Amino acid sequence: MPRIGRRSTAVVLVVTLAAALTSAAALSSPVAAAEPSYERVLNGTFDGGKEPWWSSGNTPATVTDGRLCAQVPAGTVNPWASMIGQDDLPLEEGQPYTLRFEASASRPVQFRTALQQAAAPYSTVLNKTVDATTTPQTFEFTGTSPLTDTHGQVSFQLGGATEPYTLCLDNISVIGGIVPPGGVPDYGSPVRVNQLGYLTKGPKRATYVTAATTELDWRLLDSGNKVVATGKSKPYGVDAMSQDAVQLIDFGNFRGTGTGFRLAVGNDISEPFDIGDQVYAGLRQDALAYFYNNRSGIPIEATYVGPQYARAAGHLGIAPNQGDTNVPCFPGTCDYSLDVRGGWYDAGDHGKYVVNGALAAWQLLDLYEASQGADGTLRIPEAGNGDPDVLDEARWELDFILRMQVPAGQALAGMVHHKIHDEKWTGLPLAPAADPQPRYLYPPSTAATLNLAAVGARCARVYARWDRAFATRCLAAAEKAWNAARQHPALYAPAGGEGGGAYDDTKVTDEFSWAAAELFAATGRASYKKFVTTSLKAADGFSWQETGGLADLALARVPWRLPVVEQWKLRQRIAAVADVYLADLRSQGYATPYKPADGKYVWGSNSGVANNAMILAIAAGLTGRAAYRTAALESLDYLLGRNAVGLSYVTGYGERSSHNQHHRFWAHSLNPSLPSPYPGSLAGGPNSGLQDPVAQRNLQGCAPAKCYIDEIGSYSTNEVAVNWNSALAWITAYADFQG
Repeated sequence: MPRIGRRSTAVVLVVTLAAALTSAAALSSPVAAAEPSYERVLNGTFDGGKEPWWSSGNTPATVTDGRLCAQVPAGTVNPWASMIGQDDLPLEEGQPYTLRFEASASRPVQFRTALQQAAAPYSTVLNKTVDATTTPQTFEFTGTSPLTDTHGQVSFQLGGATEPYTLCLDNISVIGGIVPPGGVPDYGSPVRVNQLGYLTKGPKRATYVTAATTELDWRLLDSGNKVVATGKSKPYGVDAMSQDAVQLIDFGNFRGTGTGFRLAVGNDISEPFDIGDQVYAGLRQDALAYFYNNRSGIPIEATYVGPQYARAAGHLGIAPNQGDTNVPCFPGTCDYSLDVRGGWYDAGDHGKYVVNGALAAWQLLDLYEASQGADGTLRIPEAGNGDPDVLDEARWELDFILRMQVPAGQALAGMVHHKIHDEKWTGLPLAPAADPQPRYLYPPSTAATLNLAAVGARCARVYARWDRAFATRCLAAAEKAWNAARQHPALYAPAGGEGGGAYDDTKVTDEFSWAAAELFAATGRASYKKFVTTSLKAADGFSWQETGGLADLALARVPWRLPVVEQWKLRQRIAAVADVYLADLRSQGYATPYKPADGKYVWGSNSGVANNAMILAIAAGLTGRAAYRTAALESLDYLLGRNAVGLSYVTGYGERSSHNQHHRFWAHSLNPSLPSPYPGSLAGGPNSGLQDPVAQRNLQGCAPAKCYIDEIGSYSTNEVAVNWNSALAWITAYADFQG
């Protein structure tokens, strides 16, 4: 899960090491022995603190005087019962690696050090005994890798001590390998298309990566390799976000339908794609199926997802789970426990967060309203109960959020706990039912409380037609939350922490405005309307941390609540933002409505693309302007392959699609018995911050639109999250209804 950005706020170098080694086969000749080897360890001098080094929970470690010093416990048996290590070191079959480090201890000790695979079968490069004394000494060991794997691990195995001691390490280095960090980039065909397909009556555009500066001939080929359309490309120049020189292709005049089309320029041929009226029907369903797959507190059954994705219920108190049915507050913050079972796991971890979950649930409720209930049938246990399936799915999260409200009789009654998650970070892979960590409620926050007020009010309005009792419950909780937040307007979630993301936010004027807008929309009471103080802004859009724009989007669903002049002003505000996104899309070589002013992609940039596309679609509905509809649809081209890395960011959709997203159960690349991410799962996307070791090791110097790697360890570029898939579900539902 993301540790910062959205919470504190294959290529993608898609070529694997094996493929990179194939392309670099000449380097394995005797001449190659003179080639330089590469440092594979990050922060081996600890000048940057402890990260990304980890230590076992029983072995606390801190950086002291520029060295990593760990308190090694007594009483363990196996060497791996107490460890220090670093993950995701690339290993290359047949290549030598040299591990070098300095070590000293508070008394003479013996321990082991290893360089090996991080998961079964734990193939080993080297595993050596180290005799450390109280005087710092340098140790050096060399071994040859028996395999190629991007998930190597260097570790110091300290278990088995009869008495506790302190071990200090410094200047750790692992030198080896002939493939440079990041491997050899493979961005696929230079003809970049939407690898899923194009609507018959929608835009059909592509991007061609080329240094040519004059118009070029293009050909549209059908599945039988027959030329069915031709034309000229349009030179664009250098795309700023990717640094690619590109040309643009428009084949929108073609009105044929079918499967297996390809676009060709000279000898360059695109990935295949379809053209038709129903190209988004499957993705619309799968994007919503993401949520059932990530439910907490219920078995995920093969009947609905297939045997590959079935798993036991997580966090119901069945060993080794501590369970979410009677969760205490984090020590020292309160003296009660709550039943907070259910809800969705937020992202790649097993935490559940009100501010992110509320936004995702809100987006599903808005999807229902935008489609006037035409959500189709989902593969979920509630299907066929008479209620729209998308509302059944949203309710799974809403019930959890309602359980997070502080009960009557407590000092902060009506406020809402910010989150629940494990005491410490868990490793990958780990199925929810196998999570042994203690779990805690973290203190209530004003932001979480106002999120309940907002989504509870939307719940009351939407469910009134289907379940009046539930709607009444939602409104009562929303109003209780609103009143509690008014009494406690500055309880902020702190930054940092262990075991889960912070989702810290010290500005809640936007949450007050959004909640007020939703309560006004639900009740019509002017007493709420006066607190609506924000409007949609192109620079902000909306996210879990910036919710001010949602006030306008809430009011857009209930125009009858506003005088005619205010309705007009509301449409003008939303259209003005859509105009900016339309201009952004038209001004980029890879057409996308996401164009950060500072030129840096943020954590979850793909959700920015989808959210901005949603705003364009809403503007199209409010104004009838066809250009907004076209831009909303064209935004999906970017997510599905017409981008700088030539990759569909949606698992299972496209010839080349992300399939190693950061997730503890969808972890096939670490454990072949586990599945890859479920089809329809959206990767976070390029992130200039490179806040994880895998990204730091492989993507240094990347152009913003290329700061992505399809590796499970890259949580800052390649995680999944509920609010990212809710955005994908919304815009793909919109696209499907346009067919």
